[in-house]
Amino acid sequence: MTTRVPVEEVEVSTGEKVLAVMLAVFISVGAVWAYVRIDDIGAEDGTVVVQPSPPALAAIEANEAANRAHLRAQREVRAARNEVARTREAYRTALDADRPAAALERDYVGAQAALDDAEGRLKAARAEVNETTAAAERAEARLGQERHSEQTGHDRQTFLLRLALLAAMLGSSYYLLARLRRRRPRYLPAIYAWIGASGVLAIVMAGDYTGNYVEFSEAGPLAISLAGIALTLAAFVALQRYLALRVPTRRVRRGECPFCGFPIRGGRHCEGCGRLVVSECSRCHEPRRVGADHCAACGKA
Repeated sequence: MTTRVPVEEVEVSTGEKVLAVMLAVFISVGAVWAYVRIDDIGAEDGTVVVQPSPPALAAIEANEAANRAHLRAQREVRAARNEVARTREAYRTALDADRPAAALERDYVGAQAALDDAEGRLKAARAEVNETTAAAERAEARLGQERHSEQTGHDRQTFLLRLALLAAMLGSSYYLLARLRRRRPRYLPAIYAWIGASGVLAIVMAGDYTGNYVEFSEAGPLAISLAGIALTLAAFVALQRYLALRVPTRRVRRGECPFCGFPIRGGRHCEGCGRLVVSECSRCHEPRRVGADHCAACGKA
């Protein structure tokens, strides 16, 4: 004799409901943590780092060095021009005052020569920048393409892993729901919590991939939706099949017709649908209710 009660007749207490809600919250926290951590696989904070090749790195570094030299040359030219202006003013002041100006003239001529040298270096530095810029731009363009390709591949892998996590949670929750409905119905609130956490993860993932997170983001929510619909419909079909097996027994236990649920008043046929509700037992040939698990006369199934 079994003491298990069909799941439809098990009444879930308030404490069990509260525990199921708390369990769903904690499962959701762990699932979202795993969902976020998946993005760090093979990347740093979700960003793929691509090292440039030696030739590309040499071209970029040469252009950076040329730019630094150009900036130094510009500063030197400005300083030389300021020195020329200062010495010229001092030389002119001495001439206007009829004072000896030979030393000031030498300072002015030397400052002018230094300015010519600085401008020559600036011209050479500008030419070096022009020569290295094209190669550096080509290297950076190739590096950008490589980074984009690697990032796209990483984002696609992340999406598939997250989708697999969601599918695993949904599939396992529906599988456990189908199993425990037949074996341990008192644990159903825990399974409902697992299903609820899976739903929360599905909402998080759909919201994450609704924007322009990756190039294929438009298909991301659709894939999540289709996977969730398929798994949910499969669970719904399994549940309906289970209920189809349990409903006749429940109706018989309540004194109703196993086919339509109309109350039985002692006749052999249902007054609601007209079907036979009392037939002969195949073992003892005594009258037996249609849909009953055991015969009332012999007790056989």
